Amino acid sequence: MHDKSDALPGDFFAIPDIHVIRMHGRDAIAFAQAQFMNDVAGLATGEWQWNGWLTPKGRVVALFALLRVDDGTLRLLLLDADPTGFIAGLQRFVFRSKVTLTPETDVTVAGAFATPATARGALAAVDAEGATEFDVGGTADPRTLRVGGGPATIDPVAHGRWRALDLAHGLPRLEPSQLEQWTPQQLSLDRLRAFSVRKGCYPGQEIVARTHFLGQVKRGLARLHTGATVVSGGDEVTATSGGGRIVCSQGAEALAVLPLDPAPAGLQVGGATAEVLPLLDGLAR
Repeated sequence: MHDKSDALPGDFFAIPDIHVIRMHGRDAIAFAQAQFMNDVAGLATGEWQWNGWLTPKGRVVALFALLRVDDGTLRLLLLDADPTGFIAGLQRFVFRSKVTLTPETDVTVAGAFATPATARGALAAVDAEGATEFDVGGTADPRTLRVGGGPATIDPVAHGRWRALDLAHGLPRLEPSQLEQWTPQQLSLDRLRAFSVRKGCYPGQEIVARTHFLGQVKRGLARLHTGATVVSGGDEVTATSGGGRIVCSQGAEALAVLPLDPAPAGLQVGGATAEVLPLLDGLAR
């Protein structure tokens, strides 16, 4: 197996770990507003945001991009999590709400290292083929995420580079062992404008808001370069003072939750030195 991507700049390749879920019905917006951690009601038609679902104790169950298609339809681009389990969990809270949750198993999710044709920032766009494109890049590293359209090339190297850029921008990619472990503040999801402390109630809202308004955020996300050391979510990060744990990794890129003040020094993972790199900006929506 070679380690060079076959994709040319602008070529679309499959993103198999993003799953699309459609929420539709008269109460879709209200239901999402009551369950998810960001302000869904504040989205205009055609806009999207980073969002998530929390436990009552304020721990992240799932992260996703959420698009308001119209007044009765949302599309969720679920990162990493099992869509069947996610839908089953949400279904327990539907009660009499007029909303259906359906996995869109027949759509292709693809990415390209190129500026979107039309989509910009939080505004998605539908292209000539009926596919929806999202702008998920920064100034120095443009990226287009496309939902729908034709088949996409299977390119593990390009897909790995995509995930590494997610981590570089501070977008955690949570494997199962890291679900229900972290609060939004510990994952520094404020950098992505992914949660609200001022909208109405949602699961975990009390803990999220109290942590914010009382200034109790003691730990946050750090980007690490691990060199040749292979690390996984949950691995311990040691330091001369303090320390933390790895949240996720892709190649030499890793995200860890570490103390914020003072920042720990002399970091090691698995007995090897880890270098702290700056988190990139560009994914806030």
